[in-house]
Amino acid sequence: MKISYALLITLLIACAPITVAEHNTLASLEHTTQITPCPNDATECLYFPFTTSDPTKRVLLVTATSGFYHTSIVTARDAIQHIADESQRFSIDRVDNIDNLDLINTTHLAHYDVIVFANTSGELPLNDAQKQALLDFVSNGKGFIGTHSATDTLYDWNDYGDLIGAYFDSHPWTQSGTIDIEDESHPLNAGLATSYSLHEEFYTFRANPRPNVHVLQSLNAASVGASGDYPLVWCKTYGAGRVYYNALGHFNTTWNDPRFQQQLHNALLWTSGLLDADCSP
Repeated sequence: MKISYALLITLLIACAPITVAEHNTLASLEHTTQITPCPNDATECLYFPFTTSDPTKRVLLVTATSGFYHTSIVTARDAIQHIADESQRFSIDRVDNIDNLDLINTTHLAHYDVIVFANTSGELPLNDAQKQALLDFVSNGKGFIGTHSATDTLYDWNDYGDLIGAYFDSHPWTQSGTIDIEDESHPLNAGLATSYSLHEEFYTFRANPRPNVHVLQSLNAASVGASGDYPLVWCKTYGAGRVYYNALGHFNTTWNDPRFQQQLHNALLWTSGLLDADCSP
C-alpha cells in the first residue's frame, strides 16, 4: 500500500501523532526500513519511519547519580545520541552530573518534549519546586523515559515511584536470560521477535507493577532457573503524559544492542507524541 506524497509531507511537517496504521503504512514506503523482528545476533535493525533532517522533538537526557554509578552510562549517552542522529526526529541535551540538576525546573523544562532518566540512582538533590516541575511536566502532556536504575532513584519521594511505576528491590540474576514479548502487536514492541536472549542484570521490584502499568516484556523465569512474574518493560499514562520504563541497560553490550536501541527509539516516538499506543493496564 502506498501513501500519497501530499499526506506524507503533511505528516512530516505537522509532526502530528500517527496511528499504528499510519506507522505501519509509512514503513512500506521506498527508502524506509520495514519493521521486521531483530534476530538474536542482529547488528542492524533500527526502524526509522521518518526521513526529515530537521529535529522536531527535544529530549533532556539525565544521567546524574547520587548512588551507584553504572560504567555503562557513557555508552548510554552515545547510544541515545546515535538513535537521535539516525532517526533525525530528536535533539538531545544532557544533564551529566548532580551539579547541573538545577536545569530541572519549570522554565527550562518548557523547552522539552521528553525527559530521560538513564541509569540514574540514589536521592538526587531536587528541591520541592523541582520535584513539582517534573511531575507537572509529565502530567501536563509530556513524556518520561526511565532505564535500568531509574527505579533505584528517589526512594524518599513517593510521587516519583508513582510516576515511574515501581522501585527496585534486588537483582538476583546476572546472567543470560530469555525476555518474553507479552504484547507482540504493541507499537512499543515493533521490530522485536516474540522473545530474545540477553546477558543482563535482571531486576525485581518492591511491588509487582503489573496491576498499574501495561507490561510490554517480562523475564522468562524458567530461563534463569526461577518461577514467578517479573515484568521488565512497561508503559503507562500519568495525567495527560506518557511514561515508559525499561529495566535493561546494566551493561555496555545492552546499550550497543540494536534490539535495545530499537525499543528506546519506539519509546522516544511514543513519549514525544509522534506515535499512538494504548498503555492502559
